[in-house]
Amino acid sequence: MHVVAGADHGGYSLKNELLARLRDQYDILDLGAHKCDPDDDYPDFSAAVAQAVASGRAQRGILICGSGVGACVVANKVPGVRAGLCHDTYSAHQGVEDDDMNVLCLGARVIGVELALEIVTAFLKARFSKEERHRRRLKKVLAIEKRALTKTIADSN
Repeated sequence: MHVVAGADHGGYSLKNELLARLRDQYDILDLGAHKCDPDDDYPDFSAAVAQAVASGRAQRGILICGSGVGACVVANKVPGVRAGLCHDTYSAHQGVEDDDMNVLCLGARVIGVELALEIVTAFLKARFSKEERHRRRLKKVLAIEKRALTKTIADSN
């Protein structure tokens, strides 16, 4: 599985620790930060990871910032991305199984390395169930996304 990851300075250390432990199991592209710079901005890394997932360069994305909230907000602005902020394993696998979540957001100031590794593992091992009710709901989510995108394009003209 192709996985893309990114973090700002708030998630830098956790990202590096997780990737070091996951590299032998997954094909991981690290989009930064590649140094801990307190002046970097989470939207830059979040947008890059989200665009990589939306374009198909990666099947899943992992984003880490201080709380995980900012990264999640940005990622969900990119059409095709369904990002979720998870700090437990149930939400991480259920988000994929029921909602086809493709980007996991974590807060490095909220959880530790061992729990983060368990959450990431649950996220990466999970598969969308494709049950009829989940496909129906996903179709509605995608329709909302399409309407919002169409409205944005129409408003700009």
